[in-house]
Amino acid sequence: MSTRSSDRSPLPRARKRFGQNFLQDLGVISRIVRAIGPRAGDRLVEIGPGQGALTGPILEANGALEVIELDRDLIPGLRVQFYDYPDFTIHEGDALKFDFQALSQQDGRPLRVVGNLPYNISTPLIFHLLAARGAITDMHFMLQKEVVERLAAEPGGTNWGRLSVMTQYHCEVESLFVVSPDAFVPQPKVDSAIVRLTPFAELPSPANDEAHFSDVVRQAFGQRRKTLRNNLKGVIEVEALEALGIDPGRRPQTLRVDELVAISNYLTSAGATDADSTDGDSMDGDSMDADSMGDASTDSPVTRKPS
Repeated sequence: MSTRSSDRSPLPRARKRFGQNFLQDLGVISRIVRAIGPRAGDRLVEIGPGQGALTGPILEANGALEVIELDRDLIPGLRVQFYDYPDFTIHEGDALKFDFQALSQQDGRPLRVVGNLPYNISTPLIFHLLAARGAITDMHFMLQKEVVERLAAEPGGTNWGRLSVMTQYHCEVESLFVVSPDAFVPQPKVDSAIVRLTPFAELPSPANDEAHFSDVVRQAFGQRRKTLRNNLKGVIEVEALEALGIDPGRRPQTLRVDELVAISNYLTSAGATDADSTDGDSMDGDSMDADSMGDASTDSPVTRKPS
């Protein structure tokens, strides 16, 4: 029995200008759905259903699903494909601008968000979702393997950076498994991976001012090879770092989330609300530099409904 879906589909084929790659390995699709674990009564939201490879199995397990699709050429086919599911809802629009908080408030149920995220918008989209974390139970995403490694990194490793800190401040992060390029047609140039993000019910190390905390993290990781003494010069005195039990000679990638929170909370308590060269931007749409993200690939696997 073949483990790949057929090339026949009523939906548009991948368009090269979008760098689309369709997931066709039925074993991988099944493993992703098992990791999500859809249950009756869940309010599930899929970002970018593509041609519906994950959409169908989720609907079979849950009976209800809302999807957010930007590509209007895919929407008619999705409507036809899942016509028999009365609780299948399509929201046409950009997930980066979508109000997840308002969606949850419609019936008071928290959201379970899933998706095969385009690599070029994966980080700002995750930050947009973290801004609505109070409305979300968990998130399961297919991402570039390198991005997942950064999300799930630990302090002291080469992958630990601003993306790791800001995500782990808000969520428990679990790297689940790798998806190789041969699971897609056409094959992307990079490995993908599945990650689970579960927002904390109570933050382990709450910041007094989260916008200020984000600024401090940005400043601390401004130049990874330099020490805190240099990166935070003019932001916090060496003596204050030492009083917090933090060696000013350490490099930023060695700092834990709680230590960065301690720096931010010290500064806000002392009345310092700006962390140099920042605009105080919020989590929503907070951009990440290449040092934090790694090189973003233009290969963006999206899913294809097996037939």
